[in-house]
Amino acid sequence: MIAICPNPYRDANLNYTRRAAEMLTGAGFPCVVCPVFAEEDADVLPRDLSYTPVRELDESCTLLVVIGGDGTILSVVRELRGRSIPVLGVNLGTKGFMTALEAGDVDYVLAAARGEFRTSERMMLDVAIERGGEVIYTDLALNDAVIHGYGECINITAFCNDDHMIAYSGDGVIVATPTGSTGYSMSAGGPIVEPEADAFILTPICAHSISAKTFVVGAQKTISIITEKLHTRRAYLSVDGNSVLDLASGDRMIIRRSAHRTLMARVYGKSFFETAYEKL
Repeated sequence: MIAICPNPYRDANLNYTRRAAEMLTGAGFPCVVCPVFAEEDADVLPRDLSYTPVRELDESCTLLVVIGGDGTILSVVRELRGRSIPVLGVNLGTKGFMTALEAGDVDYVLAAARGEFRTSERMMLDVAIERGGEVIYTDLALNDAVIHGYGECINITAFCNDDHMIAYSGDGVIVATPTGSTGYSMSAGGPIVEPEADAFILTPICAHSISAKTFVVGAQKTISIITEKLHTRRAYLSVDGNSVLDLASGDRMIIRRSAHRTLMARVYGKSFFETAYEKL
């Protein structure tokens, strides 16, 4: 079974979704439509189609065709919660670094359904927030985990294992995977890292220090980041673009390489470096 996961705000009237579904079913591949971002606005979905939530997919699903952009892929991966189903992205967004196809390439979906694709394994992050020695929140990220102030500078201290890395005042900090290196981390001055690498990219956000630079750290390490001396200031945690938790002074974010990996499907020979050159 093939799951088609459209962003209905990008795929108007699900026209690309309908085209992909017609190709797949016409070639004998059963498929379901699993819309993204439509939970709170069901009126955005055409009523002549039936829908299945991504979270209800099981091992019978062999491929996810995500029609939207990088944000749509991130949302689908969060719903998968570590299940290893290859993801093929069709870009209807802006940059689309994670997508393998552009809108005009949707016919390649049929080749992917036949198994004619290469799998790119992507590292993920296990994210935990510890407060007073107790873990109060856990999450899984494909792109990044971000600590950010609410419009005010906050104090950040970071450690690699037990070694002090950096301390500064600024807008926050990004811990990204190589996949996420072309997202917020790059915009904040971080490096572009080949997405199949295994590494943490720690990038300060608008640091009030000329010595606060990006670190690229081996993925076998543990990264810890403490929000210090918040007092009346406020900060929050964002995982893959989702603002999920308000932080307190002294909270510790702990980042480890996850045992889960995301499988990205690629159906023709354009390399990551060619894609990056074109999109940047």
